[in-house]
Amino acid sequence: MIKQIALAALLAVGMTGIALAADAPTDPQIAHIAYTAGVIDINAAQQAIAKSKNADVIAFAQEMARDHAAVNDQALALVKKLGVTPEDNPVSQSLTKSATEELAKLDKLDGAAYDKAYIDNEVAYHKAVDAALADTLIPSAQNADLKALLQTGLTLFTEHEHHAEMVAGTLK
Repeated sequence: MIKQIALAALLAVGMTGIALAADAPTDPQIAHIAYTAGVIDINAAQQAIAKSKNADVIAFAQEMARDHAAVNDQALALVKKLGVTPEDNPVSQSLTKSATEELAKLDKLDGAAYDKAYIDNEVAYHKAVDAALADTLIPSAQNADLKALLQTGLTLFTEHEHHAEMVAGTLK
């Protein structure tokens, strides 16, 4: 059974309609969802670094790539330590599909239009990921180490959200 997460836009990157199992997601599913969300933002950041000419946008994208890679490295180390195999699931699949579609849309843009669309997407993406972490993933996590990593991620990603909003305020 699948129910909608109240996430409005688990990605203006097109992640509307994200669903989780009616029961709380399992730790292996949570690990896969969190890792997938990080990969998505790394890919978006790499695109921005390649396409943008705006120093603030590039600096933001470099921060996203660095920070999300670091958190994903910590997540991989944790699942290895715990002997857990992240479990692919409909949420991860939907996130990946939507992100691929959004990156294709962004790729068609250039200049200021690209910068604005990328940063607006980052604001929406981080709001949605932060909400998913706070409302679903952290409360559902059973393993204390996984829960702690997700809480650390939430703190960092909330900072990302505020940084994205700041950059968005400078773009036309």
